Amino acid sequence: MDIETHIKTDNISEHKKALINIIYTSNYINEEINQVLKPFDISIQQFNVLRILKGRNDKPASLTNIQNRMVSKMSNTTRLVDKLIDKDLVSRTVCEHNRRKVEIVITAYGKTFLEQVNTAVEQKEKELTQHLNIEALENINHLLNTLRT
Repeated sequence: MDIETHIKTDNISEHKKALINIIYTSNYINEEINQVLKPFDISIQQFNVLRILKGRNDKPASLTNIQNRMVSKMSNTTRLVDKLIDKDLVSRTVCEHNRRKVEIVITAYGKTFLEQVNTAVEQKEKELTQHLNIEALENINHLLNTLRT
């Protein structure tokens, strides 16, 4: 369905239409991924933190490291980490060499949990992009990268 049908107008510039379409599609994707994450009782931002920590291969990360790699820079990283600690998915310790530095790692349970969540999310990602071939996906990535330059 065209974006004009969703926004109930057809008298807007291609510039505005493209940006509205990107925002609309982003919201659609987020809603779909949120539905997948709901049974696991985590948010997209918490999922992102878990993936960042797993990608560090058991090396601790600081809150700044995590924040710098977050997809959504508006996230309150401290609050996200606290919620993940409450769920025993990550742990936080004070650095031995620098008492002001906090080190965060994904727990063994967090890794197992993340594998289950990843399986469900990857299935949804494939479902969302099933109508696009590799060339179309590469083109979308190129266009979006160009937009942010």
